[in-house]
Amino acid sequence: MRWLKKRWWVVVVGIVLVAVIGFIAWGMIIPEPMPEALSAMQSDSQVIISSDPWITFQPADQTATTGLIIYPGGRVDPRAYAPLAQAIASQGYLVVIVPMPLNLAVFGSSRASSVIETYPEIQHWVIGGHSLGGSMAALYADKHREQINGLSLWASYPASSNDLSDSDIYVSSIYGTLDGLATKDKIDVSRELLPPDTTWVPIEGGNHAQFGWYGDQSGDYPATISRQDQQEQTLQAILDLLQSVETNP
Repeated sequence: MRWLKKRWWVVVVGIVLVAVIGFIAWGMIIPEPMPEALSAMQSDSQVIISSDPWITFQPADQTATTGLIIYPGGRVDPRAYAPLAQAIASQGYLVVIVPMPLNLAVFGSSRASSVIETYPEIQHWVIGGHSLGGSMAALYADKHREQINGLSLWASYPASSNDLSDSDIYVSSIYGTLDGLATKDKIDVSRELLPPDTTWVPIEGGNHAQFGWYGDQSGDYPATISRQDQQEQTLQAILDLLQSVETNP
């Protein structure tokens, strides 16, 4: 009997190890960023880019006083958001894309704290993210209301445990009308969790994957607008939020 029990524990441990290894592999094997994203990882005359420990985009000709922290979507390479980050930084804002453990923001929801500590010159902070990254950004904003001035959600919504409806945080919820994952119904349910003055930005014909530059995504619907068009509308909505935070802290 003793040898049977020992053998049973060996089997259980083996199953657990296989499951853990499989989960790690699942998190680490992700789509490569599209060429447009990789091109946006290069510094130019307007934006200085560094990639350690975060992917940081700084205006080249001025000192930013407002910053945006971006949490990537689940199993999305953080570089997939480089074109958007570069465009925002070119308008005078610090932008920091935060890589996540196993490419899942749920394992690194508090990482914004290190970013905030590193840049004491930033007077106003906005945090945002795509999909799972947005939900974890909402979690962080809820737990750090004194530090966060704005929340930018892209195809995302807070968990029911993160009720921000009574907060003074400026919020913008940007979503595609053809999103097969963060559907309009799910976005609508989130309205009661966000402040009454939240800005809602539907992108007609936009989908889930086109908030980044990483290709298509399983479960999503085909977009009827180009990725560039969706990115431009997203950019404008984010800039509007950043400007609101700057002028009405």
